[in-house]
Amino acid sequence: MQENSKKALFLDLDGTLLNDAKEVPEKNRIAIDKMLDRGHSVIITTGRPLSSAVTQAERLNLTGPGCYLIAYNGGILYDTSNRKEIFKSTVPLTYVRTIFKEAERRNIHIQTYNDTKVLVEPRCDDEEIRVYCSKILVEYEVIPDIELLEEEPVKMLAIDLHDPSPLQEFREWIASWAGDEIDTFFSCDEYIEIVRKDLNKGNALRQMAQLLGVPVENTIAAGDAANDTAMIKMAGIGCAMINGADEVKASANYITELDNNNAGVAEIIDRFILNSD
Repeated sequence: MQENSKKALFLDLDGTLLNDAKEVPEKNRIAIDKMLDRGHSVIITTGRPLSSAVTQAERLNLTGPGCYLIAYNGGILYDTSNRKEIFKSTVPLTYVRTIFKEAERRNIHIQTYNDTKVLVEPRCDDEEIRVYCSKILVEYEVIPDIELLEEEPVKMLAIDLHDPSPLQEFREWIASWAGDEIDTFFSCDEYIEIVRKDLNKGNALRQMAQLLGVPVENTIAAGDAANDTAMIKMAGIGCAMINGADEVKASANYITELDNNNAGVAEIIDRFILNSD
């Protein structure tokens, strides 16, 4: 394959590559194998922590040449075939501690992460953490106080499973206090992602494409949720799943005919990669 014809496919997991049962439709698997065999790259691009994303990549057998990960919505870029981080950005502990204190004052669930687990204080050993961890198949640890945290984390996550309005107010407070250093965005109605400024899937796509030597115009991105919008706008071809949010569809060059339960990703691969080689 000529280098300038190589393509890179950036795939969100939940609601995109995975069906509602958190499995990969067989047609998606087959299409991904075909594009990898032709020398293209696949990059799982997710808000999940690295440990969860790596586990998912292993389950999908996306660990060979041409396979990469973007975790924490861009906080970590990872080479799955060589099992190494190639980029990492963290949140300073002063911001982490202040944001945790404000979440406590507002009685909002908040969590952060180390290399292997989700971390919560005792008051957040609750429904939110158990539901979250059951979905992404990662363990959590209760730490006595966030003040004891010694390493800067990549992100924090605020959760409300029942009412998004407290999250929106919390997001507005963070913007007013730390908007020059911290970005926040909804990854779904129940989750607010809290990361370093300018960390998002769009900037991560551009950075990963550069590292891979793939022109941005040769990138394809697929997603369904609000945190996918930046990469869909950044990609050479941005694809929204038919089951996706309206704002995602509005930002896309292409909307799938098939949803995540019926191999919409295979539709994208067939149309923009396999049939365009």
